[in-house]
Amino acid sequence: MEIKLAKTAGFCFGVDRAVNLVYSLIDKGEKVCTLGPIIHNRQLVEDLDRRGVKTIESPSECEEGYKIVVRTHGVEKCVINEIKNKGTEYVDATCPFVLKIHKIVSERSAETVTLIAGDENHPEVMGIRSFCTGRSYVFKNESELQKIISEEKIFPSDKVICVSQTTFSLDEWKKCKKILKKVYTNCEIFDTICCATSDRQEEARSLSKECDAMIVVGGRHSSNTCKLRDVCAENTPTFLIETAAELSDIDFSSYSVVGVTAGASTPSVIIKEVLKTMSEEIKEKEVEAAEEVAETAEIADKAKTAAVDVSADGETTFAEMLEQSFSDDDTSKIVKGIVVNITPTEVFVDVPGRKQTGVIAAEDLSSEPFEKCEDVVSVGDELDLIIMKTDDQDGVLKLSKKLTDAFKGWDEIVSAKEADEILEGTVVAVIRGGVLVNVKGTRVFVPASLTGIPRNQDLNILKDTTVRFKIIDLNQSRRRAVGSIRTVINEERKAAREAAWEKLEEGMVLTGTVKSLTSYGAFVDIGGIDGMIHISELSWTRIKHPSEVVNVGDQVEVTIKALDNETRKISLGFKKIEDNPWEILKRDYPVGTDVEAKVVGIAAFGAFANIIPGIDGLIHISEISYERVKTPADVLSIGDEIKARITEIDFERKRVSLSMKALLEKPEEKIEALADEQPEEAENAEASETQTEE
Repeated sequence: MEIKLAKTAGFCFGVDRAVNLVYSLIDKGEKVCTLGPIIHNRQLVEDLDRRGVKTIESPSECEEGYKIVVRTHGVEKCVINEIKNKGTEYVDATCPFVLKIHKIVSERSAETVTLIAGDENHPEVMGIRSFCTGRSYVFKNESELQKIISEEKIFPSDKVICVSQTTFSLDEWKKCKKILKKVYTNCEIFDTICCATSDRQEEARSLSKECDAMIVVGGRHSSNTCKLRDVCAENTPTFLIETAAELSDIDFSSYSVVGVTAGASTPSVIIKEVLKTMSEEIKEKEVEAAEEVAETAEIADKAKTAAVDVSADGETTFAEMLEQSFSDDDTSKIVKGIVVNITPTEVFVDVPGRKQTGVIAAEDLSSEPFEKCEDVVSVGDELDLIIMKTDDQDGVLKLSKKLTDAFKGWDEIVSAKEADEILEGTVVAVIRGGVLVNVKGTRVFVPASLTGIPRNQDLNILKDTTVRFKIIDLNQSRRRAVGSIRTVINEERKAAREAAWEKLEEGMVLTGTVKSLTSYGAFVDIGGIDGMIHISELSWTRIKHPSEVVNVGDQVEVTIKALDNETRKISLGFKKIEDNPWEILKRDYPVGTDVEAKVVGIAAFGAFANIIPGIDGLIHISEISYERVKTPADVLSIGDEIKARITEIDFERKRVSLSMKALLEKPEEKIEALADEQPEEAENAEASETQTEE
């Protein structure tokens, strides 16, 4: 199968600009929320969500400290006004092509009737219409435009302008323009379909005519992606997928050439994953076919007969094959034999009605690995066997149990596929593109991508192990089966997560393992379910990155702070109450305690000094010294080690007051002490004090 990729697939200019803008804000440490999804791509929006970006529906939902980003489609004029009135900081990521339409209708709609080609419920169209100051109407196709005309909502003499949604169908736009020019001769038409949209649609149309099928990658709620699907579907079978995982639901066996294109809001990483998966599928199918041909040839050489021929359509069961196997030619007949003797290399059986001795060579006994023939059969066992060769001269029937096992196993595999049952088998070989699993005498191919083993890990770790899998594809005519270990793993994980989720409650204390770190927090596995510790919950003191507190692989004790049943998100707490610096202050540093502190900030009204990690106290300018201090910077510098007394603590407002002069001797007390010892010096000190006060 040949894969053809459209040159214009992927992000357009406006989407690329908006996405880069949001990621740059995150990298700068900004708290960001977007008005609606930044683009119509679920995977990218989920990635932003994991990075701490919140999606809100209105400016009123914006939390303090967050910056609003207006999405690419733009928003209604009243929403921008609401943001400005609220005083919230915002960044406008509206596509420049959409802003151009806003400008057109703002400047021209007052004295004209505005027609808008697009979906009236789409955010972009709602935004455009909000900038219209006169009458406006929306139509999404030729028939809706005809309806507006037939209802005489617009008279031919009216001044009319017409714009379109940037992602409107190019074909539909051409039809509507033709009608407008005929009915409203003075209509001013603006071609506002984005050039990226028109280029994509034209290329998709051309490519779809060259291919047997088309894959369109993008969000199902993306207007431009859906338009691409519609364009392609006019010429060839078309499949819209959001991620590479959905490729497994498509049977490519009947297509020789498959085209791939993508919507303007589809990240390049998703497109690359789709192409990579499709390429791997091709390689895996080629390898699988080669393996199957070799195995079929081996069976054909051994059996040469009706037993194999009968089953060639893949629909004949073992019972039917047994019924049809009796012919004049002994070779490949299915017979029953009773084990009478076992040697290290052969098993001897008695075949009722036959004069020859039946012999099963060890290599024809079973497809499963074994050490001794006794591990497979016992004397007295009755077996279904295929006659591979009749040697009348030696009086021997050469028989195979392995072949009959394979035929029986195929029937069970077909049944398991129909019943969606889990099978167990042994991985007997690692081949290019995947592994072969022996189950009930039949080999099942499991592609590497469906083994559940990470891409960078050696598949040989599965060799000779027992695995559980489901059959996801059957080729009856070629007796070929494809299995998926990953499907079973995912189902079991999902069931385990659901079971574990039901037991979770807010306030529970659990032990988990740190799985990954981001700039905004740490993700922790708490028994098959991931929760997140926000960076603000990792330490009572301010930190720049979670790695300052935890590392990947660390075992941590966490508390469930919040559970969101709808989104299945868990917020975790990590800080211990006993480590809260305010609790430490309350316990060890009551009012009146003398402390050694470090000056960490200087202001016009005083200085801030760190008492313990996480708590700074204020030394008001009046509390620095008994002598008059003009500015704190004249006396103190950042980094100075000082002694002070805690004079007040406001736990509710999280404030501490410190006094340096409380530890100093009052001037009058100093004078009195001098008077007792040296009267003359005391008089001079008192005079100096009076002069200072004056």
